[in-house]
Amino acid sequence: MTVSASAIRKIASRFPKIEIKPDEIMSRHCSFKIGGPAAAVVFPETEEDIAGVCELLKETGIKPFIMGNGTNLLFTDGKLDRVVIKTGNRVSEIRKTGSETLSACCGATLAKLAETALDMGLSGLEFACGIPGTLGGAVVMNAGAYGGEMKDVISRTYYLDEELTPRAVEGKEQEFSYRRSVFSDTDKTIMRCDIDLKPEDPEKIRAEMRSIAEKRRNSQPIDKPSAGSVFKRPENGYAAALIEASGLKGFGIGGAAVSEKHAGFIINRGNATFEDVIKLIEHIRETVYADTGVDLETEIKIVGKSQ
Repeated sequence: MTVSASAIRKIASRFPKIEIKPDEIMSRHCSFKIGGPAAAVVFPETEEDIAGVCELLKETGIKPFIMGNGTNLLFTDGKLDRVVIKTGNRVSEIRKTGSETLSACCGATLAKLAETALDMGLSGLEFACGIPGTLGGAVVMNAGAYGGEMKDVISRTYYLDEELTPRAVEGKEQEFSYRRSVFSDTDKTIMRCDIDLKPEDPEKIRAEMRSIAEKRRNSQPIDKPSAGSVFKRPENGYAAALIEASGLKGFGIGGAAVSEKHAGFIINRGNATFEDVIKLIEHIRETVYADTGVDLETEIKIVGKSQ
């Protein structure tokens, strides 16, 4: 269903305290710095705000697009006929609920979670200290780095199902696997999570986080606009190694290029378009498949089509 101006006015009327930006440019809200105007971007402040806006949109027949900080997204340059609900940095409460347990809302950044755990002398989130995304998105895709994954620490997830009914899953019910969870490719909306950690000397935690941060600075193009690792790790080997072996390090199309620092990243050299990135992804996949027989699968989420 097309998002009408009257539907956006209805959201504003029903939720006067929530910030809403019609025709908002999505390049302002993602780490790739690419994207055209969405019908509207809504900035909820609480879990109740998320539920309320989703319920109103359901009544109107509009399917929202829910995002955190946009660190794993590539948005179309064309008009995105969606109401985007952005939770990052706003729906972000973190609190201690037990001697070794945190409860955090979906918009909390992983960096803030790792720092909070450090302050409380709790270990388990060190791996997440440099991942730029938010908790909700990280749980959906079971984000991980440097030997750790969200499945290692998330004990329970609270969410809205497709009918917007509040529910919770715990333990194995979350179906975590490599870059997947029970929430992947569904219309479930993660609200918050319980996180189980272990007591540890804060200095030891801090040292591990510093080591991980240094490794990331030395190996990844964190100073360039990107959406992180573009491809999932294939069954045997690493996507970056296959891309580099195919001679694609530094290869570019338009304003998009394979990073010289880490071949698993595509960077925006300053003027990259949606089509530049899509064409480069296709070229990488075709080249690597021709050279190795490995069909790389994208890890980033592509939102919309060019128009």
